[in-house]
Amino acid sequence: MRNILLIEPNYKNKYPPIGLMKIATYHRMLGDKVTFFKGNLKEFVADLLTKKCIEKLSYIDGTINWNIHYENIKQYLKNGKPLEYYNFPKSNFQALIDDTFKEQKKNFQSKAYEKESLFDRVYVATLFTFYFKITVETINFAKTLVKSNNDVFVGGVSATLLYNDIIEQTEIRSIRGLLDKPKMLDNNNSIIVDTLPLDYSILEEIDYKYPEHNAYYGYMTRGCFRNCSFCAVPTLEPEYCDYIPMKQKIEEIKAKYGEQRNLLLLDNNVLHSKCFPAIIDEIIACGFGKNATTIESNEYEIALQNLESGLNDSAYTKKIFNLNLLTLNRLNGKRQQMLYDLLQNNLLLNLHTATKESLLKIAPEILPLYTKHFRKLTKQRYIDFNQGVDARLFTKEKANLLGKINIRPLRIAFDNWKDKDHYKEAIRLSAKAGIKHFSNYILYNFNDKPKDFYKRLRLNVDLCKELEIKIYSFPMKFHPITGEDRFNRNYLGKYWNRKYVRAVQAVLNAIKGKVGSEEEFFEKAFGKNEEEFFKILNMPETMILYRFFFEWLGTKKHYHISQQAWWQCWQETFKNLTTTERVELEKIIYENKFATLQINNLNSKFKELLKFYVNYRDDLSTKGTDLYKLKQEYDKNPTFRLKRKN
Repeated sequence: MRNILLIEPNYKNKYPPIGLMKIATYHRMLGDKVTFFKGNLKEFVADLLTKKCIEKLSYIDGTINWNIHYENIKQYLKNGKPLEYYNFPKSNFQALIDDTFKEQKKNFQSKAYEKESLFDRVYVATLFTFYFKITVETINFAKTLVKSNNDVFVGGVSATLLYNDIIEQTEIRSIRGLLDKPKMLDNNNSIIVDTLPLDYSILEEIDYKYPEHNAYYGYMTRGCFRNCSFCAVPTLEPEYCDYIPMKQKIEEIKAKYGEQRNLLLLDNNVLHSKCFPAIIDEIIACGFGKNATTIESNEYEIALQNLESGLNDSAYTKKIFNLNLLTLNRLNGKRQQMLYDLLQNNLLLNLHTATKESLLKIAPEILPLYTKHFRKLTKQRYIDFNQGVDARLFTKEKANLLGKINIRPLRIAFDNWKDKDHYKEAIRLSAKAGIKHFSNYILYNFNDKPKDFYKRLRLNVDLCKELEIKIYSFPMKFHPITGEDRFNRNYLGKYWNRKYVRAVQAVLNAIKGKVGSEEEFFEKAFGKNEEEFFKILNMPETMILYRFFFEWLGTKKHYHISQQAWWQCWQETFKNLTTTERVELEKIIYENKFATLQINNLNSKFKELLKFYVNYRDDLSTKGTDLYKLKQEYDKNPTFRLKRKN
């Protein structure tokens, strides 16, 4: 039996690591021990060595429950305080106990454990290329946990796209693309990892909770026949596969991990499949037809079932421990006290002292309480083709097929204004088929012009008004994923400049990254027309972020002119520039380097305008300034806040 560690770097992400969940299934099939971790890796090692220390202490003196002192033992290993400081219980074998403590502390602090090979093999998942730094740090840390670099396996998006960079930074050769062939991980079996069901149990081992954790995940097609230069799919999934059955995998997941609410499919171009009607039929057969509902499984029953079967003792010990505490907090009075006493008497108020045996022993008493106080309601369930569908491939027949499933939202890519006719037709056909909720990613800073970016957003608002639907757009800034600019986070598209890119980001920050369908809201954020849009792009960033405040400021007639008219002053001064002056000024503004800009040597008009770009962000956040005081007044008044929301 091998000791396997799966790591996802400690970045925020919405969906669980599907690749690692398949690898977990693979290694459990082979009888290996599997551990999953996402979080602070130094703390992870501290926990590993604390457990190892407790094992040695328990071997020497098993009459003491050393797990009760878990946190103090961990702190002793990590810091410089002497052993006497912690008042650990005395043992009949005190000399051996003291030596073990000191030996394990030295092992931890000198990093001698790096020579011990804590794991036989470590897998590191990788995601987007902009997580490259933390990914490299994680891979290099993983190398300290195994005997050889050959025991570190790296795969995923970055591992494929930045293959040579990862070799240069880590000396590890990644697995490129999919685990879709036999013998890719071991030579002694022919299991194809990519076809395996997911191991959901590993998600219970970590404290991180994925926002979209309650779903079936998978693919019903693979690849894409398009070859878009901004897209990683041709490299990750170079061959198109028309149909991958899903129903059996869903049944297996349901039986082992309980009913999941939603279905999230990661297909990259499902409409291209010749088997699309069959795909829709299977989705309906899986329980995701129009107006589908579900009652989620009893989490306690599922966790108890899996703890009893030994599927993943670490995961389900933690799961039931937490469910016990949730149940305790739902009770009150005598019933709460009785449950508290039950947990306390069985050492189940501390995760480190909780054992499988104790949890199983008292489960019959707690399961009815949990079931009573955590009743599962009937809920709508949805399917999401998360990567979006191709507007250019829509037909009436395909739209009607999509209308037969409970899809929400329908994601339709809209990366190029040239595709507007295809896009409008796709939206209209889908709306006619009964789909009311849409979403799309709007790529910008690529080959598009800023005005085309605005027109795409505006079209969505107009379609919502026309068809009485809702479309939420998520503008996505383009960054090259390969080539010499692959690490350039300041990359500029051909028609963009630093100020425009930053201005769009400022607007998106103000509206939490999501562009809604309400016309008034959109026009406030991006302008009523292209002229207003460019006016917003040229605006000082502070005024974009705090536009409602500056508009309100213009109403404060009783303040001195230099304090009450910032907003109008900027607008009027900018409007009164000559064409030549505007061209000259825009050269300065487009660079967006206001932190180091010296304005004293410029003409008076420019100085008057540029002070808004240079000064006011600091003034807003610096206590004692006029702007800071006014902003505090604005924030405290509920009337202003209501006005701002509207």
